[in-house]
Amino acid sequence: MNKTINYGFITAILLILAAATSRVVMYPHNFSPIIGMAVFSGAVIKDRRLSFALPIVSMFLSDLMFEVFNIAPGFWGWGQLVGYGILALITVFAFNLKKISVLNIAGFSIASSVIFFVLSNLSFFLIDNPVYHTYTQDASGFVDCYVKALPFFRTSLVADLVYSGALFGAYYLVNNFVARKQAVA
Repeated sequence: MNKTINYGFITAILLILAAATSRVVMYPHNFSPIIGMAVFSGAVIKDRRLSFALPIVSMFLSDLMFEVFNIAPGFWGWGQLVGYGILALITVFAFNLKKISVLNIAGFSIASSVIFFVLSNLSFFLIDNPVYHTYTQDASGFVDCYVKALPFFRTSLVADLVYSGALFGAYYLVNNFVARKQAVA
């Protein structure tokens, strides 16, 4: 039986799991890899089911680590389920990243950051805010919800660009190294 090792696939899985672990390690600074994971997975993993599963399972495992190790609330409300849905939506969006280049990766990363910012804050305002009473349930509270989230958006935008670049860059380097090694052999 001829077994071929798909190094690209193994590399993608390891990179996504490493990014998920870094979500827990970098938690206090809100420097999260979730968007980078979804963009990378959607663009690189050819098996569509797996491209959804890897970032969502990684997100779930990091949420579980938050909860089990009492770092932060890992599971905090119905809006969190919407967050998982937004992550799946970004993965679908990344299916359209056909030509992998620095400019395309940066563009998809920034667009995904904006999508996450808009939808996650809308979700919080509509679903979780009535429970936590963080903002008034009117237009003023709606605007306040987005304004107070802007500092988080800036950090998220930088993190998304860094993680997208790191994931795609490491994937490219490993695949080129393996390809050169196989050409020599």
